[in-house]
Amino acid sequence: MRCNFEHHYLMRKRCCFLLLTCQLFYSGYTLLRDPHHNKGLAFTDKERGAHYLRGLLPPTVVSQELQVKKMMHIIRQYQVPLQKYMAMMDLQESNEKLFYKLLIDNVEEMLPIVYTPTVGEACQKYGSIFGRPQGLYISLKEKGCIHEVLRNWPEKNIEVIVVTDGERILGLGDLGCQGMGIPVGKLALYTALGGVRPSACLPVTIDVGTNNENLLNDEYYIGLRQRRATGQEYAELLHEFMSAVKQTYGEKVLIQFEDFANHNAFDLLAKYSTTHLVFNDDIQGTASVVLAGLVASLKVVGGTLADHTFLFLGAGEAGTGIAELIALEISKQTNMPVEETRKKVWLVDSKGLIVSSRRESLQHFKKPWAHEHEPVKTLLDAVNDIKPTVLIGTSGVGRTFTKEVIEAMASFNEKPIILSLSNPTSQSECTAEEAYTWSQGRAIFASGSPFAPLEYEGKTFVPGQANNAYIFPGLGLGLIMSGAIRVHDDMLLAASEALAAQVTQENFDKGLIYPPFKNIRRISAEIAAKVAAKAYELGLATRLPMPKDLVKHAESCMYSPAYKTFR
Repeated sequence: MRCNFEHHYLMRKRCCFLLLTCQLFYSGYTLLRDPHHNKGLAFTDKERGAHYLRGLLPPTVVSQELQVKKMMHIIRQYQVPLQKYMAMMDLQESNEKLFYKLLIDNVEEMLPIVYTPTVGEACQKYGSIFGRPQGLYISLKEKGCIHEVLRNWPEKNIEVIVVTDGERILGLGDLGCQGMGIPVGKLALYTALGGVRPSACLPVTIDVGTNNENLLNDEYYIGLRQRRATGQEYAELLHEFMSAVKQTYGEKVLIQFEDFANHNAFDLLAKYSTTHLVFNDDIQGTASVVLAGLVASLKVVGGTLADHTFLFLGAGEAGTGIAELIALEISKQTNMPVEETRKKVWLVDSKGLIVSSRRESLQHFKKPWAHEHEPVKTLLDAVNDIKPTVLIGTSGVGRTFTKEVIEAMASFNEKPIILSLSNPTSQSECTAEEAYTWSQGRAIFASGSPFAPLEYEGKTFVPGQANNAYIFPGLGLGLIMSGAIRVHDDMLLAASEALAAQVTQENFDKGLIYPPFKNIRRISAEIAAKVAAKAYELGLATRLPMPKDLVKHAESCMYSPAYKTFR
């Protein structure tokens, strides 16, 4: 008994010693290397003494504001956007709160760096710039054990997952496993713009191979070196992932599909929208932000949506998604069947105008847009025949809105609405300068990638950006704070209307149909409130009772990047 007692006593002393040693180690050296808690030179003298940091830092103590100023000075020294991107990723991995503080305080300057267009180049070169891994990589090697893979992630209370399979990254095509830059970037915006806690965000890349020969032959490529799995093998892996996510994180986790190829994007959204809280940003987010811009532009051009005719170049995820939401909004406003309101919307794909005589050969998601009309091969002929008031580009092909096309739009519209939405900038259907110049300064223009302000005949134009970052962070926050279990089209319409309402006369006077990003957190709170209200109205909310003031509640739920005091 005595030996047994001494054994337990010694074991207890040893455990206490090891625990104390771990606490001391973590409190000092490791604390500075934990991005979630590191404050760098902002640790106070008292904190340095309490957490064994003395000697590990220079003696000066600085504010978070000064740290932001210093980092912005460093980042601005870089001439190449990709270098700025890498500096931001390094900061995110070393000091999380400083990263978000910098991004929130300088959102208009830094948004093109952490997301489009720079993130596109980052994905193209992801293997060669790859350092510390971010997110979860689930490849075909993990088939049969995805639940265990999810359990390897240290955070357990996940509220938002952004997932890609890398097959259609922006307008750049199949980048395979290197598409991870997209989920990482999107979730950084969920936190910075929508206030979702970074610990509640999980980026995921599903790696089923790539058909990109350059990547397969690239010694720095980080993914599976095989051609893409398709059919049953692909479907089984995705289904296991979706089931494992629901089993691990529950029914209220938001799963955002990102940059899947058309044939998979529509199928996945249709398959899981009735069983999971799913959202496809390329289809639904793009549609919502574009609809918001169109609703706002009515204050300049006049009339209602039903008074306008819409022509798209591009009939993939983005094009058909926007087209459907426009038709739904017109249906809502006029009480006309959506089958009728779709006739206000025309689409051109690589084979020409989508018309009824092509119906049998069309992919299923294009068939609702096959209207009665003679076949038309070119965009210019379609513009001259249809005479649209709104021209929208989602083709992923640069410089397709030619001088002749824009001059034709300007010939029968006093203020033609021209939206050149393809990303990155190299894939934009036209530049802001081209749209304004070829329309004699009369175009109402917005793009997917940012363009700098420009002067035309003595007037300064500020091109708007139809950036999905206006919508998805606020939408996600609204879903989370209401405990929604499904995404409904009416929530997307509510988000569009909330965003359009934020555009002021001062914005219109500058040629903008979107509000400035500097107010994005307030805008996201307004969108979240409208989305949450719709979730409660539709009976899809589970967090009861509904807060009295949803805007204030949204603001109170938002993550703050301010440093906390260590005791």
